[in-house]
Amino acid sequence: MIIDGKIVAQELRSKLKLQVQELKAKHNITPGLTVVLVGDDPASHVYVRNKIKQTTEVGMISNEIRLAEKTTEEELIELLHGLNNDDDVHGILVQLPLPKHINEQAIITSIIPEKDVDGFHAMNSGHLLNGDAEALVPCTPQGCVILAKKHLGNDLSGKHAVIVGRSNIVGKPVSLLFLQENCTVTVAHSRSTDLPALCRQADILVAAVGRPLMIKADWVKPGATVIDVGINHIEDEQGKDKLVGDVDFAEVSKVASGITPVPGGVGPMTIACLLKNTLRAAKQHL
Repeated sequence: MIIDGKIVAQELRSKLKLQVQELKAKHNITPGLTVVLVGDDPASHVYVRNKIKQTTEVGMISNEIRLAEKTTEEELIELLHGLNNDDDVHGILVQLPLPKHINEQAIITSIIPEKDVDGFHAMNSGHLLNGDAEALVPCTPQGCVILAKKHLGNDLSGKHAVIVGRSNIVGKPVSLLFLQENCTVTVAHSRSTDLPALCRQADILVAAVGRPLMIKADWVKPGATVIDVGINHIEDEQGKDKLVGDVDFAEVSKVASGITPVPGGVGPMTIACLLKNTLRAAKQHL
């Protein structure tokens, strides 16, 4: 079974749209998201355009700020301080990656935790670690758990979740979220011994390692649920650019009970969860 992230994301956005309308009717507050884009990275422009489009569709206020590649770290931080103090801005997102002369961690830290809808600030990471239900959680990990529940049901208790990858953006936070769902969690990575054997133990396998088509069918337990976070560009047989995940979809789909495609799986959920975080930030501000 293909776990269609586009459909699940649309369902979530429909719920968010109703909640935005309710917030506006009761409190005259419309959640506002400001996206800051530095430089001319083509992929970033596509991501930002999609985020702005979907923000508007659910009835939120969307604002885009584009800055030149040569923008200094100090100038960007000064801009963020202004957004931090703007009551009409409930969520701030700085599109990554940033130009090399700007320290990403310094920028993430410059956004106040209450408006950090990416969920990357150390304060929000701490809330997640402590199991705070109101934490602003990184969007892609949220999407992974929602997709797993869509296939397996809301009760994931006792499932063995194996996470391949230990990044601060996906691997670590998604492992904490599955722990909150009462799963047994294994975090595997490039230094793990016998990675295929670890993967074969998984009831839920999350691939977030950034290696195209790495996970093969013989790495997957029959009937497992596979969530593919990978976004990799490769050349197909005709020499054209092709987008693939970390999982060999053609092979693994024959043994998994459910699998997310790339594209159309986790990606749409990431933006939907960004909107979910923005609504939560607006409610917390209220």
